[in-house]
Amino acid sequence: MSRPTAQVLTLLELLQSGGLRTMTELADRLGVDPRTVRRYIDHLIDLDVPVESVRGRHGGYRLAGGHRLPPLMLGDDEAVAVLLGLIAGRGLFAAGAAAETATAKIRRVLPQRLASRLDALLESLAFTAAPAEIPAPSSGVLLTISDAVRHHRPVTIRYQGRHRTVHPYGLVAHAGKWYVIALDTGIGEERTFRLDRMADARTLPGTFEPPPDLDPAQRVLDSLASAPYRHEVTLHIRGSVPEIRTRLPASVAIIAEGDPWHRVDIRAESLDWIPRVLASLDLPFTIERPAELRDLVRALADRLTTSADRLTTSAADPFSTSAADPALRLG
Repeated sequence: MSRPTAQVLTLLELLQSGGLRTMTELADRLGVDPRTVRRYIDHLIDLDVPVESVRGRHGGYRLAGGHRLPPLMLGDDEAVAVLLGLIAGRGLFAAGAAAETATAKIRRVLPQRLASRLDALLESLAFTAAPAEIPAPSSGVLLTISDAVRHHRPVTIRYQGRHRTVHPYGLVAHAGKWYVIALDTGIGEERTFRLDRMADARTLPGTFEPPPDLDPAQRVLDSLASAPYRHEVTLHIRGSVPEIRTRLPASVAIIAEGDPWHRVDIRAESLDWIPRVLASLDLPFTIERPAELRDLVRALADRLTTSADRLTTSAADPFSTSAADPALRLG
């Protein structure tokens, strides 16, 4: 790479690091005179890089918003951080082809010394959960909704085949899905919408005032925990709220704190999993409703008691163990 080209790219990297850079600072960092800095700035402008000149005593140069993404200069640590973010974030936003092409573009331009080390990292890296196979919201919908949240603008959306006008209060990413808390103006009630189910979103004229002290994340968790399901469960559990939350997170249960018993409300399509959760909590509890949950808890207790009392002395018993059998020893 010729020296002038390398210097222009170095100048771009300095400007991309953010803030206003004075002429003196840029000349010192590049080891050239101010006239040469101005020539390099002209080169960037010719490449459609939006460099903005700020006049005055404290003036200088900085990057401004442009009509397209300019060449991006990343340091080693920054490039690795972006790549790992794209890979590790697969469960949060299943961007599919966009994430794959972005990863490939960055990987192709990495220096060989860094690329080989990154390949070693990726080959040795394992995830405990597979990427979420959840439809991703379109980038157009996501950006439109986020802009409306920021500027308190109403939006018309096409949601599951119906057109609605909403006042979006906040965006929340939870368990691989994107949600927006919004006022549905058609019914005058707050609703939680999944962005991947929106076919379209368009900003409307006007503004609205969001509720004060709004916590969008908590609203989403409360909405998920109170959504209509087949069974409505009410428990009373004695223990600390953090202990209860280890097995019953906010997206599953609503806790009304008491002293010393806490009321816990759960809505579930199936009751089968609840006895196992209660057993793992190892806290005193009572069941207010439904009655059939008591039978499931008793059945689990009977199975546990039977397993605890089972004798394993018979060699024909498939559950038997033998200390003499080396294949059954735990190392």
